[in-house]
Amino acid sequence: MALQMTTIQSELHTETAVLDELIQRVAAQDSEALTELYHRTSPAIYGYALSILKNTHDAEDVLHDSFLRIYSAAVSYKSNGKPMAWFLTITRNLCLQVLREQKRTVDIPAEDWEPYLEAKEGLSAEDRLVLKGCMDLLSAKDREIIILHAVAGFKHREIAHLLKMPLSTVLSKYHRAIKKLNTYLTQGGQK
Repeated sequence: MALQMTTIQSELHTETAVLDELIQRVAAQDSEALTELYHRTSPAIYGYALSILKNTHDAEDVLHDSFLRIYSAAVSYKSNGKPMAWFLTITRNLCLQVLREQKRTVDIPAEDWEPYLEAKEGLSAEDRLVLKGCMDLLSAKDREIIILHAVAGFKHREIAHLLKMPLSTVLSKYHRAIKKLNTYLTQGGQK
């Protein structure tokens, strides 16, 4: 178990170093670096935008705008060992701007999530059904907290800061969401 944790930590450190190097290359106007950065991070950025906006077209627009911002701001990027946090902060700000402009929030329709799940490698049809059921089960805020922690790797304290919520609220929402998902999964997908 300790060896497995060390391996995971080593992989995360390596990925962080690769992303930091790609940002530096993007700052130097290297278009190949931007392409590689896009391929490495776009699924997480798109998934995060979709969890907030609940609309594939808006999420795709924010994904595009996020990379425009990343490209233009790469020169001023200061590595703090968390490039994904920087990307997702940019994405979140753009999502909030879209929501303010449209003054709306709606649930994510199933047809919007299915193509994203289809593109995910290594997921069986059963895995996709379970994930869809789980996504439908969570509220928008719970879904956002779960994605930030489980997918993007943010710590709860960082999520609280990013979402401008008390840490205790983030922890409570996270643990309730996990408990809800666990109950859902152990009961064979019955709500």
